[in-house]
Amino acid sequence: MASSTPPHFVLVPLMSQSHLIPFTDMAKALAQRGLIVTLVMAPENATQFTTLLDEAKKSRLIIQFLEAKSTMGSEKNNRLPSQDLTPQFFDASNMMQEPLENWLQESEKAGSLPHCIVSDFCLPWTSDLSRKFGIPKLVFHTVSCFTLFCSHNIDVHKPYDRVESDSDPFLVPDVPDRILFTKAQLPTLGSFGSDQWTDIIGKFKSAEKSADGVIVNSFEEMEPAYIVGYKKQVKSMWCIGPLCLYNKTAPFHRGNKASIDEHEFLSWLNSKKEKSVIYVCFGSISRLCPKQLMELGLGLESSGSPFIWIIKKADCSPELENWFAKERFVERIEERGLIIRGWAPQVLILSHPAIGGFLTHCGWNSTLEGVSSGLPMITWPMFAEQFYNENFIVEVLKIGVKVGVEVPMQLEEEKAAVLVKRGDVEKAVKELMEGGEEGEKRRKRATELREMAKKAVEEGGSSFLNIMLLIEYIKQLKNKY
Repeated sequence: MASSTPPHFVLVPLMSQSHLIPFTDMAKALAQRGLIVTLVMAPENATQFTTLLDEAKKSRLIIQFLEAKSTMGSEKNNRLPSQDLTPQFFDASNMMQEPLENWLQESEKAGSLPHCIVSDFCLPWTSDLSRKFGIPKLVFHTVSCFTLFCSHNIDVHKPYDRVESDSDPFLVPDVPDRILFTKAQLPTLGSFGSDQWTDIIGKFKSAEKSADGVIVNSFEEMEPAYIVGYKKQVKSMWCIGPLCLYNKTAPFHRGNKASIDEHEFLSWLNSKKEKSVIYVCFGSISRLCPKQLMELGLGLESSGSPFIWIIKKADCSPELENWFAKERFVERIEERGLIIRGWAPQVLILSHPAIGGFLTHCGWNSTLEGVSSGLPMITWPMFAEQFYNENFIVEVLKIGVKVGVEVPMQLEEEKAAVLVKRGDVEKAVKELMEGGEEGEKRRKRATELREMAKKAVEEGGSSFLNIMLLIEYIKQLKNKY
């Protein structure tokens, strides 16, 4: 390959909103350094992110899509009707292998193979393509180094074997902080616990070990001890986040199409005092049953704080809407609350001066967006690694208040239950938004983290430099393949 040819990276995300968004942000970050970036997308996902291509053209960035159709009826797992279908979802994602392999064969014939494959941790088959075509492969983690290091130590030492029940707490061994979990809160042992799931995770980890390095959506100043700990488990590692901060040009269009006019919610926010509003959102996958949503609404109402509450379309059930109408709930909270049904431009809202707190499901993207906006958080984890993120927010960063969830939420309606009462919500909101001396410490620490995050991605910052080091590493590695 001619030395004048810009490095070409192929990015292969999992077909999930929580994975697609940081991958598209990473595509921008790499293209801004002069790289050619190809994003492998299912057709439905590609349609959703066409704005990215438009922005790239305007900015003279080289980002392109390679559409690869899966065989599953739904191409994003935020539409899965049941957690039990997660293994099948991974099987469907594996169907992207053939179209990508065909594209690489054509590229090989043309003498234009890419320099690198950046694969989602959840797609182990990319290792086969890396070996077949002699292309370096990196694994991208959409979780924190805290999660990676803690889960590694739990896997190695199995401290859960020394407790009697799924609800008994145990300490994570050999980590810098006092971190407690229960067996029920661990994704591989709790909500997804099965031999099939254990086998899937084993394949993921095996593929990671064979990779040439690991990329993490985090930054060095936020979790230095955990970065050092996990670096010892992999060949090479670069923290290049928070990736959400590379999307400065159009935060309103990041992700799905918004369900509300930008001027409408900005006008509402502009009418509120600085740091007075709590933003409430549970991400694209997490589901709450109607009765739990009612309890949440009543708790927000009784807290006394202004709030923006995002209710995804899947949760806008007839039962909930009937309750809203019968109780005249929307009218009751009209002056103090704004309800958005569907998708909302979260990054744009979180950065508004009126927002003073974030009630979150503790997804890693949302956690980073909260950190990057300098916000203290109320933690309400649902499943997957979200109990890890809750511990990170509360026990390590010390910018969070737990709402009190002890076990994972259930997606299935018949299994769903009210786990958080209105009084729990009211108490957590008051503690976060009022909070006294402890509240001030949380807010000060959150502000400090925001400044660290901004500096990390600016020229000369740790994440900025890590992207440069990563690109140079791949250039040198490509010559050895």
